[in-house]
Amino acid sequence: MPFPGGIEANANATLLFSFVAAAIYAFALDMPPKLTRTAAKTLAVAFLAVLAAMQGGPLLLVVALALSAIGDAFLSRDGEKAFLGGLASFLTAHIVFVALFLKTGGGLELLSAQSWRGAIALAMAAFSIVMLAALWRRVGPQLRIPIAVYVAAILAMGLSALTISYPWVIAGAVLFMASDGLLAAERFLLAAISPHRMWIRYAVWVLYYAAQLAITLGFLLG
Repeated sequence: MPFPGGIEANANATLLFSFVAAAIYAFALDMPPKLTRTAAKTLAVAFLAVLAAMQGGPLLLVVALALSAIGDAFLSRDGEKAFLGGLASFLTAHIVFVALFLKTGGGLELLSAQSWRGAIALAMAAFSIVMLAALWRRVGPQLRIPIAVYVAAILAMGLSALTISYPWVIAGAVLFMASDGLLAAERFLLAAISPHRMWIRYAVWVLYYAAQLAITLGFLLG
C-alpha cells in the first residue's frame, strides 16, 4: 500500500474507496443519468480530496480536488446548464491548480532552462491552439468565449505543472489535458451517431481519474 499501515489504515482505505467509486462509475458510464451514477463519479475525486486533507497535503490541492468533484457532479447530468456548471467548476479548479503549482514549483524559467520541459510546453501550446480552432468553428457564439477561457486555463495549468519537480504531477497535468481534449471532441466535434463516442467516454474517464490520482499522489508521496 502507498501509505504506512495496511489496508485498514485510514489513508489506504480512503484511497481504496476512491478506486472503487471510480470503477463503479466506469461500469455505469453508459447508463442513463441517475443519483447513484452521480454519486460514484463525484465520490471518486472527493475521496482524493479527503485523502489530501488527511495526509496534510497543501490546502490548494484539497480545494482544487473538491472543486473538481463538484464539476464531476455537474457533468454526470445531462443538459447545457449542467455542462456550464461543470465548466465553471473545473475552470475554478484549474485556476487553483495553477496557484498551487506556481507556489510549489521552481519558476517558469525552468521551461527555457531545461529543454524537455520546454518541448512539452510547446506541445501543450500547440495542442491547445489546434483544439480551440476546431471548437471555435463548431460551437455556438454563446459558448465561444467560455470555452476559450477554459482552454487558456487548462493550458496555464499544464505549463505551471512543468515547473514542479514531481514527475507524477507533470504526468497528471498531461493526462488532464488529454482527457479534456477528448471530452471536447466527443461533445462538439463528433457526429451524434459516431461509433467512437463510447470508447472516447471511457478514455476520458480513465485519463481524467488517472490525472487526478497522479497529481494527488505526486504531492502526498513526493
